[in-house]
Amino acid sequence: MSARSALGGEVGTAAIGHVLRPATEADLPACAGIWRDSINDYTRRLNQPDIPDDLGSVLRVYAHLQSTDPTRFIVAERAERSNRGDVTGQAGEPAIDAFIVAFVRDRLWFLSMLFVLPRAQGRGLGRALVAEALRGIGADDDTPEPVAWHATATDTAQPISNGLYSSLGMVPRLPFLRLVGLPERSGAFPPLPEGVAATPFNEIDDTGDGLGRSALAAEVAALDLDAVGVERSVDHDYLAAEGRRGFLYHDRTGAAVGYGYTSESGRVGPVAVSDAALLGAVVGHLVSAVQPRGAFGLWVPGSAGEAIVPLLRAGFRFEGFPVLLCWDRPFGDFSRYLPISPGLL
Repeated sequence: MSARSALGGEVGTAAIGHVLRPATEADLPACAGIWRDSINDYTRRLNQPDIPDDLGSVLRVYAHLQSTDPTRFIVAERAERSNRGDVTGQAGEPAIDAFIVAFVRDRLWFLSMLFVLPRAQGRGLGRALVAEALRGIGADDDTPEPVAWHATATDTAQPISNGLYSSLGMVPRLPFLRLVGLPERSGAFPPLPEGVAATPFNEIDDTGDGLGRSALAAEVAALDLDAVGVERSVDHDYLAAEGRRGFLYHDRTGAAVGYGYTSESGRVGPVAVSDAALLGAVVGHLVSAVQPRGAFGLWVPGSAGEAIVPLLRAGFRFEGFPVLLCWDRPFGDFSRYLPISPGLL
């Protein structure tokens, strides 16, 4: 069954005046600008602060996804070249009005981002981009797609987008809550259970035969499959390149019971555990293992109460609006998993 038929048929075609094509590396700064300007357009109406102009982190996410899923990173370019250079900043270059980023990990198709400039909204670009991302523009349409689940994460303040995704079967099911702060109150987190120890990824060294790192990758992949339903080694490579510090949690027999990432930048996640009862202790360890340059920030599913309660008791606070995790079919156990971010799951 193709992704299109799984979601109930064709989604739409490109709006007149735009060409849909795979993004190139040169397009990524324009896409980051569209992301910023589109978010600022609606958050200003909610009296929220603007997105900062430093787009380095989102550009690195785009570069990662463009390298792993190039046929699903698609831009909508005006058919006529811009004479004003209002998108690219240089007159005579193609002008991009919208873009979509989706990725496939194992049997999961995930819509990471879909943004349309305010001036180009209401023309059907969003539906057209979703249709092409489901197919994988430039891919062989006759090749069966091993996709079982379709999902996305979307702002609660975006009812039009939420309606579009719901009409395709990806209905909002679960909030992702943003928690920010520092562990200021002792005793809020349970300790790691007796017999459970944490080993930094960078201490699991190869001894020349490659077995150490390959065994670690296999254990992390097994934990991902168990908790969130997919294996995602390419995303773990990205996390390592971003400087996030990984820890493997194992019991006294040596069996892996969880993993998690933390960082001096304050970003925490992903986290996956074999038993939800371990989640609070693992999160507590991660927010004490490094000293962040500012505060820690985590995205926590609303079903992960084992993490939310101790985080709030430790001094963390909710920040901003929740994000809604949407899917057409259930996948994963989000009482045992914290995402990288809403856009990377």
